[in-house]
Amino acid sequence: MRVHPILRPVLSALVLLLATASAEAAVKTKEVTYTHDGVKLKGFMAWDDAQKGKRPGVLVVHEWWGHNDYARSRAQALAKMGYTALALDMYGDGKQASHPEDAGKFATSVLSNMDLAKGRFMAAQATLAKHPTVNGDKIAAIGYCFGGSVVLTMARLGLDLDAVASFHGGLQLPPRTAETVEARVMVAHGGADPFVKKEQITAFVGDMVEAKADLTFYSYAGVVHSFTNPGADAFGKKFSLPLKYDEDADKKSWQALGRFLEQTF
Repeated sequence: MRVHPILRPVLSALVLLLATASAEAAVKTKEVTYTHDGVKLKGFMAWDDAQKGKRPGVLVVHEWWGHNDYARSRAQALAKMGYTALALDMYGDGKQASHPEDAGKFATSVLSNMDLAKGRFMAAQATLAKHPTVNGDKIAAIGYCFGGSVVLTMARLGLDLDAVASFHGGLQLPPRTAETVEARVMVAHGGADPFVKKEQITAFVGDMVEAKADLTFYSYAGVVHSFTNPGADAFGKKFSLPLKYDEDADKKSWQALGRFLEQTF
């Protein structure tokens, strides 16, 4: 079919628009509900429906604010990278905090009860592994802030995970119970994060060496807490907290995660 020269730019733009829409439409999402010890947990699954065959699954653990749109956006981004992702719920019933005091209470209630934390995490892991697009033998987990502490803790408890990655997560963690840490570990840390002390970093790295862990540790100079979350500035201003988004560190840490997962799987 011959196309008049005047119409060619319009046709090209239309083809590009349709191709983009098709690519975006391939990422499917679904609300999922699962339970642990009688408590209903609300998750969010994302996967590329155009991709054939089973693929690794990645758990996404939310910040201390709770299971929110930010955690879901990361699950969708992972789906675009070729993984099936589940943004899980560590608080129960999709509960979210609107104030740091509540967020702190929710986070502490989970991290101070390892049986509860482990049980809820494993319930999410089982849910992800059963998804028809997932190879249940290939599971990783990433987490932000509170979620970073959670995934590092799960690796140090010896859960069956191929890899874990923490973004601006706390490093003062419950005691390690696994003799060795089998999961590959990545940490993306803000070099000026006032919530993580130098001695905590030293202790964490030393413990990983003792556990013979495969650790990759990134520290971004001058970067503070919550640097991957575009909403960090608003939270910081509202509650007078040292939170700030850093586009460069966000981009670099996400690229590092991509390489880390590719090397793992």
